[in-house]
Amino acid sequence: MRKAVRGLARTLALALGLLLAACSGGEDEAASPRTEFEIGWSIYAGWMPWPYAQQSGIVKKWADKYGIEIKFVQVNDYVESVNQYTAGKLDGVTVANMDALTIPAAGGKDTSAIILGDYSNGNDAVLLKNASNVAAIKGRDVYLVELSVSHYLLARALEKNGLALSDVKTINTSDADIASAFASPSITAAVAWNPQVTTMKGVPGTSAVFTSADIPGEILDLLVVDTKVLKANPNLGKALAGIWYETMAIMARDDAEGKAARAAMAKLAGASAEQFEGQLASTFLYTDPAAAVAAMASPDLVTTMTRVRDFSFAQGLFGQGARSADAVGMEFPGGKTLGDTDRITLRFDPTFMQAAADGAL
Repeated sequence: MRKAVRGLARTLALALGLLLAACSGGEDEAASPRTEFEIGWSIYAGWMPWPYAQQSGIVKKWADKYGIEIKFVQVNDYVESVNQYTAGKLDGVTVANMDALTIPAAGGKDTSAIILGDYSNGNDAVLLKNASNVAAIKGRDVYLVELSVSHYLLARALEKNGLALSDVKTINTSDADIASAFASPSITAAVAWNPQVTTMKGVPGTSAVFTSADIPGEILDLLVVDTKVLKANPNLGKALAGIWYETMAIMARDDAEGKAARAAMAKLAGASAEQFEGQLASTFLYTDPAAAVAAMASPDLVTTMTRVRDFSFAQGLFGQGARSADAVGMEFPGGKTLGDTDRITLRFDPTFMQAAADGAL
């Protein structure tokens, strides 16, 4: 679900996000101290710890500690969850790095990524029939959800093998149709994500010639929060970090409690325990807050977001008014910035993960 509807409605989603943000009002005003907050989530292996934490009482424990209430709200449509956040209907949302940049940030909503949860480590793949390397893709029609992370993965696979997007023809295909379409002998190239990838790899002669494991740390999954809300209510950030890392500690265990937690997450995701374990196997979870802080502070993140913003701009994902990839400003730990420093709307803020690492929550 994380990437299921990204490409087909990408332009519409950006326009809708901008409209909703404009209609919500108050974006230029400072937020007020509050005690009740709502965070949106959608189904994806790396985000299931949040609803599990709510179900198991971990959310209430940490919210009570800071005298607040936090409600995690499921939104079945991923892009809709990001649009609701952009419109101010949610205080935070689970989102991938590319979408945090191209929807709320590009729409002018000042957004802070406070939890670096995971990166795709094989969940996304370029699939070819009767070939064992990326070079064989040249001249083929490639079926994928256009303007999605699948499109980004294809661009990176081509780049790493001396090819360009102009060397292939992309065919926009919905996530619901791509697995069945790939069964046709006439379709010999596709890019998809799990669980579709697992099904498609079962087609005779199919090989995964490039996966997200080949670009580790580039397809990131985040929890982002409205920067103004966070500044007015820092206890929200503290509680969210406490919730995340307590849940991580439980689900990372290989004992009965850890297995039960993962099984509960699988049920919440509508998957079997075995299917969910398979999805986790190709998801690199940052269970250690110190590791997440280090990853967010690494120059590699700046490099990744430079690639992501350049791709996004080239595909028109910043809107018609954007004149360059610098149209959207980003801020990283240590004061590093990308883009327009007068219009920083995406901030990678390790403050609360650092507090968790220091045992200071």
